[in-house]
Amino acid sequence: MSDRQIISNSPDETFALGAEIGKELRGREVILLFGGLGAGKTLLTKGILSSLDYDVDEVTSPSFALVNLYRAPRFNVYHIDLWRSDGGDAAFSVGLEEILEDEKGIVIIEWAERLAEYGFRTTVYTIELTGDGEEPRSIRIKRAEQTHRSVV
Repeated sequence: MSDRQIISNSPDETFALGAEIGKELRGREVILLFGGLGAGKTLLTKGILSSLDYDVDEVTSPSFALVNLYRAPRFNVYHIDLWRSDGGDAAFSVGLEEILEDEKGIVIIEWAERLAEYGFRTTVYTIELTGDGEEPRSIRIKRAEQTHRSVV
């Protein structure tokens, strides 16, 4: 899944796409999620975690906690929400440097545009979701090996 664009016609399709992405993960990946309120970022995250054998009923948006840690059987999944980030150093405020040191870690970041500029040295999935409510979602996925990543 290097670079593709799909239309998701239902929440079930968005969840299934997340599960498909989750099956590709080997550890140390970063998944950057872009999209407005109600675009399906958390639902996609639930799909990813379902494929990692984690109880999706336990997955919630970390809007108030900033970071939720889900200990799946093979991975530690860090679900980060930068919605409440005040525009300062969002990476510092959630301890991203330390999180990225986890060799069993997978990092999923909602509202990734608030990172401004950040250098990743790992595989990065950039996922942009557009649409909300009952309308279909347009989802663009890019996967790249990174030595430096600018998020703007």
